[in-house]
Amino acid sequence: MAYVPILKAKAGEFQALENATAEVRSRMRPVLELVPDPELVRDQLEIFSDRAMDAIPTGVVLTVDCGALPATRVLEGDSGGPIARLSESLDLRGVAMCPVVRTTDTDDVLREAADANARHRRGACLRVATDSGEALPDEGQIRGTLRALRLDPEEVDILIDAGPVQSGVGMSGLAERVLELLDLLAQWRWRHECVAAGAFPANLTGFPRGQATPVGRLDLQLWKRVAQQRHGKPPDFGDFGVTHPRMPTQSRGTPDPNMRYTTSDCWQVFVYPRVRSGNDDFFTLSRDLVSSPHWPATGPRTSWGDARLHECANRQRLKAGGGTQWRAWATSHHLAVVTMELAAWGTP
Repeated sequence: MAYVPILKAKAGEFQALENATAEVRSRMRPVLELVPDPELVRDQLEIFSDRAMDAIPTGVVLTVDCGALPATRVLEGDSGGPIARLSESLDLRGVAMCPVVRTTDTDDVLREAADANARHRRGACLRVATDSGEALPDEGQIRGTLRALRLDPEEVDILIDAGPVQSGVGMSGLAERVLELLDLLAQWRWRHECVAAGAFPANLTGFPRGQATPVGRLDLQLWKRVAQQRHGKPPDFGDFGVTHPRMPTQSRGTPDPNMRYTTSDCWQVFVYPRVRSGNDDFFTLSRDLVSSPHWPATGPRTSWGDARLHECANRQRLKAGGGTQWRAWATSHHLAVVTMELAAWGTP
């Protein structure tokens, strides 16, 4: 079973991927979502490609989702939309690309994805949302998408996106909808199948300061329910790392020192008030985390991110980092925890 983290394509997430161990990488099939930036659409694609060249090892296929980008902004004065531009740019940098598509995509987008496969020979990823309020795709839509991609099902990954899981109340309904879609898709032999959801809050507003607050990994509980009720092989496990599934709004200001620390069944969310100058309160946060029951027995060896937290706890760093670094360290730890669970038990 593989782990499919759906990560926002930001600097912190790239840092986490770049510093993941070979063992962690071997158990992952990451999907990177480009976050819209109205002022930097063209530059954003080049920045993404440069970061991917540094962070993605040779031979690793990068699954890329451009679905949130406004294609028309890229088309002005250029030939091709985001998928076409990224396909060419990543190819020049030696990074293999697998584009994400949807049954609702336009003919132009599906054509660009087909051309990307012709260039990279890595197939495609078909992403289907079950929480959109719309009807699930029917057999005709799926067959039409495959024809447009010029691909057989064996060359396509299926990514079922169950969206946010905000409480256990509606989990049965979510699971039933995912199982209904899995039954529909079972008539084809796909390259991989994954069910993903997210349960981390949209932001840290309202969290108590100066302590750890548990947030249940309801996305994991949903996956377990689907895996138990499905006949046959369970799908791969996917989540949204330490972020909310939806695209973030433009952030304003500087975040309070925080750490979204993954354990086997929840996140322990540390948010500390600003008392000292700069971000020095993160040193206090790190010291409290390292001395808490949530700190793993493997300590700083758990991940690259844990090693940085250990350094902060012992004041071995001149600076305590900022929002990008904290997200990188939290993501690094999360990737390590999930893949270690897979290695130990065969399930997350």
